[in-house]
Amino acid sequence: MTLPPLVEPGPPLTAADLARYSRHVLVPGVGRTGQRRLANARVLVVGAGGLGSPALLYLAAAGVGTIGVVDFDVVDVSNLQRQVVHPTSAVGTPKVDSAVRTLHQVNPGVTVNAHRLHLDVTNALDLVGQYDLVLDGCDNFPTRYLVNDACAIAGKPLVWGSVLRFDGQVTVFWSTPPEGHAPVTYRDVFPEPPAPGTVPSCAEAGVLGAICGSVGSAMAVEALKLILGVGEPLLGRMLVYSALAATWREIPLRPDPATAPIAELVQYDDVCVLPGDEDLPTVDARSLAALLAAGAELDLVDVREPDEHALVGIPGARLVPKARFVDGDGFDELPADRDVILFCKAGARSADVLRLALDRGMTNVRHLAGGVLAWVDDVDPSLPRY
Repeated sequence: MTLPPLVEPGPPLTAADLARYSRHVLVPGVGRTGQRRLANARVLVVGAGGLGSPALLYLAAAGVGTIGVVDFDVVDVSNLQRQVVHPTSAVGTPKVDSAVRTLHQVNPGVTVNAHRLHLDVTNALDLVGQYDLVLDGCDNFPTRYLVNDACAIAGKPLVWGSVLRFDGQVTVFWSTPPEGHAPVTYRDVFPEPPAPGTVPSCAEAGVLGAICGSVGSAMAVEALKLILGVGEPLLGRMLVYSALAATWREIPLRPDPATAPIAELVQYDDVCVLPGDEDLPTVDARSLAALLAAGAELDLVDVREPDEHALVGIPGARLVPKARFVDGDGFDELPADRDVILFCKAGARSADVLRLALDRGMTNVRHLAGGVLAWVDDVDPSLPRY
């Protein structure tokens, strides 16, 4: 069922506008009035990464008048395989600045607001309140719940997407949709954050770059439909994309009567960390480098996957993937007569293996805080990040 347009039309189109957006003006349901609505719309995009990149490009090209970009990260060379809003020359610069430059090249007529900040309970509501709708393309659960809750409290529609490996999902959440439409929020589908380590991130599992284009473009389409008031939005429906099968499946979504109304924001940064993480025996990258330089007898164990191990590692380390420790076989390969240092990409997987080792009563095992990325940043910047 079509929803009413989200925003009122802006000023009349100029001759330059008609030339740029002529293919929109010819589309029934868009036309001159619809293009004026797009020009009057304010859209916030959370995350200038894999999903945010194509969404931002198409929103800017479509003539959305004001676009906000939220991201605190900097462009890394490993981003370029999928984050198409960033050129190679932007490596090392803030993602929001890179996105602003690219969008102004795509369409100098739109206003792009750069919000280089960490979203938290102190700023999320204020930021969301400045825009008509929000697109969430972030890659972590604390931010997903925070954005959902802020949109639910503010009554803003939320276009949500996610990707992993060859798969993707996209839908629309809205706590206060127009009459006749059931309110569905992220918490109706995912009531609580998953336990740490149970869901791999894109950094751990990887993602086919073009998948981001498929899902991010679908997110942009949903945003444009909401602004224009055309078609049937994905409110109450989730599309699940399988690139390998070349299929889009539709899953109906309904409000969960057990879900309590969202009344305040919750900061999940600490909740998403297992109790006791701060007490795990660790070593930092510089200290590990000093131990190795001094000739300490250490067993360096890389618990990543073989392809990651081949990309970048620490000299002298051997590979024993995390799955072997989960099965129990990997512990047979750990020595009892010298210290063992576990590491992964950023520390999450090695912490999981370390907990298993501690449960077995092993006292000679530590893990590298920050993983191999910390080694690259603090010890050997010549190595590639990924």
